[in-house]
Amino acid sequence: MGKAKHSKITLFIIMIILTFALGTGCSKNDGTSDTSNEKTKETSDDTVKKDVEDKDTTDKDGKMGDTNSQTTNNITIPQVEIASYQIPENDALKFVSDMKIGWNLGNTLDANSEENTLTDELQYESSWCGVKTSKEMITKLKEAGFKTVRIPVSWHNHVSGIDYKISEAWLNRVQEVVDYAIDQDMYVILNIHHDISEKYYYPDNKHLKNSTLYVKSIWKQLAERFNKYDDKLILESINEPRLVGTENEWWLDMTKANCKEAVDCINQLNQVFVDTVRASAGNNKTRYLMVPGYCASADGALNDAFVIPKDSKENNNKIIVSVHAYTPYNFALQPQKESGSIDQFSASSSVSQKDINTFMDGLYNKYISKGTPVVIGEFGAMDKKNNLQSRVEYSAYYIAAARARGMIACWWDNNAFAGEGENFGLLDRKTLTFTYPDIINALMKYTE
Repeated sequence: MGKAKHSKITLFIIMIILTFALGTGCSKNDGTSDTSNEKTKETSDDTVKKDVEDKDTTDKDGKMGDTNSQTTNNITIPQVEIASYQIPENDALKFVSDMKIGWNLGNTLDANSEENTLTDELQYESSWCGVKTSKEMITKLKEAGFKTVRIPVSWHNHVSGIDYKISEAWLNRVQEVVDYAIDQDMYVILNIHHDISEKYYYPDNKHLKNSTLYVKSIWKQLAERFNKYDDKLILESINEPRLVGTENEWWLDMTKANCKEAVDCINQLNQVFVDTVRASAGNNKTRYLMVPGYCASADGALNDAFVIPKDSKENNNKIIVSVHAYTPYNFALQPQKESGSIDQFSASSSVSQKDINTFMDGLYNKYISKGTPVVIGEFGAMDKKNNLQSRVEYSAYYIAAARARGMIACWWDNNAFAGEGENFGLLDRKTLTFTYPDIINALMKYTE
């Protein structure tokens, strides 16, 4: 995710019209806000109206019963019943199922600047979130029921030379944080995060040569450093690859030549990633790897032009499709002050459920049903002031829907709880307490 700056209402309306007309799109905005909140995200094809009073209890994907009371602040966790889809039996889908539910160490090792503004590079870790990561934080997550930790990392402030050699100090610190989770028998997802730039990697033909060099160099070093780690370390190629700074940054339009070119370049960079990791030693020859489509959106992965990289013959379904979905956008991510934003979600409303069901069914039909694993690497619903009940209902329904279709999802936590920005925080890293235990309870209830 990226520090949010949001487009004007008129542009937002135009983009919605384009999406309906073209039938595809991925939306988010990237930039700098007035807080340390870091995140951007995906929009859905349909705008969910503020009609959450519709209590349709016979939706084909979910049957709602009575709610189970949780006595924190009179918040209740809804009873969600979604029949399990038919999941093929293979090692890859079993592996992803065992990952259960994930949490993102957001705004942390991914913090960065265009220029190196800090004299001590290790200070980047706390420059956005205000807290240095500790083993105790990861212990709290495990005790709460999380099985997977996604660790986004930006590398460009920590490389030197034409071969992009990573600083030993930074690489050591990243490994230390990875070990906090691995040592507690958790799954870890490690990636290249906010390095998308014409200086490093950018998905167009003009910059493809340098992009290939950058991606190959970073992954060669990481593969060597982590080659002895077992399968619980998953490597993810790049985060939300897109045409930054263009009108199609978050809206893929395959009628445009630059969008077609970008998708092709992303396919090539994903293949470079796979080839580089597989060429290294140790467990990397068979490790599970994750790759995204354009802007990591569901539309990017469902687009016919997106290609899963070729893998070694001995590996069956070892490539996981990576998707980010803050869906429905107007509830989960759109700023509250923007026109069209809503703050209500009902797990028993077919209107609320619609966009979640649509994108998850698409991923199930194209990938899961055919044996290819999918991980929703980022999702969540930011705090919109006094809408905790809706966020609890969203959390319960989203996880239940994902698990029924054989996927897992990782909540984006940027340690942000106040201000007007993207407040996705769950774990207060200073006090080591969960600010919204009801959301945690809802997530965990439907993880199994």
